[in-house]
Amino acid sequence: MRAVRYDRFGPPEVLRVDEVPTPRPGPGEVLVEVHAASVDAGETAFRAGRMRRVTRAAFPRGVGGDFSGRVVAVGAEARTWHVGDAVWGLMPHFVFGAIADHVAVPEQRLARAPENLSLLEAAALPVSGTTALTALTDKARLAPGERLLVRGATGGVGSVAVQLGKALGADVTALAGARNLDWIKELGADAALDYRTTRPEDLGRFDVIIDLVGTDLGAYQARLTRRGRMVALAFDPDRMIGSMLGTGLRAAFRPRKIKLFSNDPSAGRIAELTASAEAGHVRPVIDTIFPMAEVAEAHRRLEAGGVRGKYVIDVQRP
Repeated sequence: MRAVRYDRFGPPEVLRVDEVPTPRPGPGEVLVEVHAASVDAGETAFRAGRMRRVTRAAFPRGVGGDFSGRVVAVGAEARTWHVGDAVWGLMPHFVFGAIADHVAVPEQRLARAPENLSLLEAAALPVSGTTALTALTDKARLAPGERLLVRGATGGVGSVAVQLGKALGADVTALAGARNLDWIKELGADAALDYRTTRPEDLGRFDVIIDLVGTDLGAYQARLTRRGRMVALAFDPDRMIGSMLGTGLRAAFRPRKIKLFSNDPSAGRIAELTASAEAGHVRPVIDTIFPMAEVAEAHRRLEAGGVRGKYVIDVQRP
């Protein structure tokens, strides 16, 4: 089968499509024929080597954290899924390799694919959707009527957080680029402001801030109400490890104010995302669809910025 891999850190050009053996599902695992997978912005840091102190995975490494497809084989002791089931899901935590013809994953990493979405559309949501769900419900405990600020609202997680925040009854303010302000309002934002011309001190107070930028956290923390909560979901790309340590210290000293987590959803959380999609609370936002051979171009565009939602790899497209 085909799989996108890289055998050294570097620019997008290190990514290549290899021919590798098709995996066999082990005990409790399911083999999925991948229809499509998304390209996650966080993975560019792994590929470039900025996260080499965090993960020790051996080369060659795969790419892609989530996928949609159909079950083609079931391992011993796996009871939930059957051949032919349409599913979506995530690779195990800190394991990548979804951009491939097949993936073998524990059955708990899957949920039924939403019936109102095509498998191509569905691929844009598992990682970003479960991240936004966990941030808003488990970590921030967003309540109806609260004021929510989404900083970095146009990306994969941000575009879902805007939709979910509105569905949960919040008053949603989004920070985005000037060309995206009308578009982000169409997703559900009550107010959309240009991040280039809006200073933190120009803003009011917020009960919850979802930060997807990773810089100037202190200035935005100052915009929280007395019982406000900030969920930090990004780190400064120019000083990745230092930013991670600094944010971790903030969360350790002010655990009620600053929330930090690495997304590792349960089977129930992935199923909750299916229900949210079928209820119309979230819809996938796809910027561009690429064939597998053009995954390096998708990484280049991610690093250039300006993506609306997610880039998706159509694995079955020649």
